[in-house]
Amino acid sequence: MKEDIARERAKLTDSKVIDVRTLQNSHKRLSEIITEGFTILDVGCGTGAINSGMAEAVGEKGKVFGVDNNPEFIEAANEKYKDVSHLTFEEADIYHLPFENTFDVVTSARVLQWLEQPEQALKNMVKATKKGGKVIVLDYNHEKILWEPEIPNSMKVFYDAFLKWRQDAGMDNKIADNLSSMFKKAGLDDVLVTDQSEKTQVNDSDFQKYISLWKTVAMTRGQVMVEEGYIKEKDRQTAITEFDYWIKNDAISQTMYLLAVEGTKK
Repeated sequence: MKEDIARERAKLTDSKVIDVRTLQNSHKRLSEIITEGFTILDVGCGTGAINSGMAEAVGEKGKVFGVDNNPEFIEAANEKYKDVSHLTFEEADIYHLPFENTFDVVTSARVLQWLEQPEQALKNMVKATKKGGKVIVLDYNHEKILWEPEIPNSMKVFYDAFLKWRQDAGMDNKIADNLSSMFKKAGLDDVLVTDQSEKTQVNDSDFQKYISLWKTVAMTRGQVMVEEGYIKEKDRQTAITEFDYWIKNDAISQTMYLLAVEGTKK
């Protein structure tokens, strides 16, 4: 089944990328709409990096609940934030959320892009939301990424193979631009789309961290792509080497097209 393939390909074994995220720099639109006393469910919370900011925003009168299907991430989150009484983490699957009409806000950031059935996941998120509450999803359109100057052809070949690898598992590479219609189909009102695209430029202090993202993808998920026949090992290694040279000598900017889409439950 494609769902099983997607689940396997979506697995994240290293949390370094998500551990450095914060509410303000990684889910800005959510930071603008939550306030003291809110109850929030974050689906696909990882190790809880963004959730700590949510807990600070809602205060002790509020409640933040994070769920993820990775038990190691949940264990790490519970240990790290064990002293924050209104911040809780639990292992759960987005296709089987155990909540109904419970939260003021239900959110998911950079998660639906990895699913074979994002519409079902969104339906479950709506179910968990109180009437009058908000659902907000943050995700990419990977086909609209921009690099300046153009990346080496070897990395273009890898990136195209990466998108095919995702597509064959039933993942939507353009999901950011499809979220609005999904929200309306799910019965949400007042659907609002906010551009949250992530641009990193050569003079930014954290430029090297963000510009190296696709090198990391080639080094990690790229190994699986080789095993599954989507790219040859020599081509993967060439992509890594030439992209690394591009990063050090040519790279000016990278823009990842990212949208926040929100709607209100009737």
